[in-house]
Amino acid sequence: MSIHEVFMPALSSTMTEGKIVSWVKSPGDKVEKGETVVVVESDKADMDVETFYEGFLAHIIVEAGETAPVGSAIAFIAETEAEIEQAKSLANSGGIAASATSSPEPIPVTASAATPALASQNGSNHKEGRLVVSPRARKLAKELKVDLTTLQGSGPHGRIVAEDVEALSNKGKQPAPAPVAPPAPVPTSAPSAPPATRTPAPAPVAAVPGQTVPLTTFQNAVVRNMVATISVPVFRVGYTITTDGLDKLYKQIKSKGVTMTALLAKAVAVTLQKHPLLNASYSDQGIVYHSDINISVAVAMDDGGLITPVLQNADAVDIYSLSRTWKSLVERARAKQLQPQEYNSGTFTLSNLGMFGVDKFDAILPPGQGSILAIGASRPQVVATPDGLFGVRQQMQVNITSDHRIIYGAHAAAFLQDLAKLIETNPQSLTL
Repeated sequence: MSIHEVFMPALSSTMTEGKIVSWVKSPGDKVEKGETVVVVESDKADMDVETFYEGFLAHIIVEAGETAPVGSAIAFIAETEAEIEQAKSLANSGGIAASATSSPEPIPVTASAATPALASQNGSNHKEGRLVVSPRARKLAKELKVDLTTLQGSGPHGRIVAEDVEALSNKGKQPAPAPVAPPAPVPTSAPSAPPATRTPAPAPVAAVPGQTVPLTTFQNAVVRNMVATISVPVFRVGYTITTDGLDKLYKQIKSKGVTMTALLAKAVAVTLQKHPLLNASYSDQGIVYHSDINISVAVAMDDGGLITPVLQNADAVDIYSLSRTWKSLVERARAKQLQPQEYNSGTFTLSNLGMFGVDKFDAILPPGQGSILAIGASRPQVVATPDGLFGVRQQMQVNITSDHRIIYGAHAAAFLQDLAKLIETNPQSLTL
């Protein structure tokens, strides 16, 4: 018997169940090895799930909009059309017997790797020293004469998919090849299949007075994370920072695409270079000093969830590139297209409610991190000047929440003091 189960993949180390956003293929459709068959919503993103088998999508067990535990069967794939009916009968009998097929060992997930581990049918898309390209994308690239080495893949693990090839071809970015010989005619007897399209995800459930609305996958992930932090002893330290210099710099470079979020993330990252303990985290084995400074920034989602896109190596990236990266991260976060390493690899978190006019607030420490900085609005304040007079200065309140198992009050205070010194006396250094 050549019938295989499609399992709900583990797209992150914390994922316990997934929600089917849409099925790209319908029952009876032909599927190629490495082709996307279903879109799954993990804790924070929608991910394309590819099949490791070639055949026909015989039967869907978990329909779009429904959830299933990680590792449970969500569909059957039959290698031949003749076995489709047999697969349907298996769905009624509880699945494939253990002796009928062997399940390959699933790919392990480690917190440090921060890469999604697809279930056994998906395999790994990482090939050392080779391009990672789906079969349909490779075929399409050959037909359209697209150089695959110029593409940045948007599929899982950076895999180049057909949509990437089409996007480059349509934009006309690919230079025409030198005329060596007339191109061979494209056969008309076997046209390539059109790109698979996703079924639109169900619209968010509207809140109705008197009714209970189920939590979304994103909201459930937030619940689990918040509960996980209850056992961590934390303390909080506040600080007032004058922002006149930072505000002036922002006005000067705003037209170049620089965002205040990127400026604040850069300032925090540069300060963390002097305070590696604030960029560390607790483990049962001791203090984990991270080699990179990755700044997570909290972003509210339209459907009620919360996600923290990560600015990787924020201390080393120039402010203009950092701003472009941040814009891309936010756009893809709200479209649920982030890869796991783009939202779960942070070492320090910023939460900025200043744009809502909030003066100050306390933030909850994210699991696996040592500190989070809550940033309030910058407001004009009457202050005493060094010459004994009064003046008006733009000031903002920041509050840091830290894991008291590894970070003490003096450590947090020294970090805030250096952060204030950088913002108040040398903000121009953030553009270097």
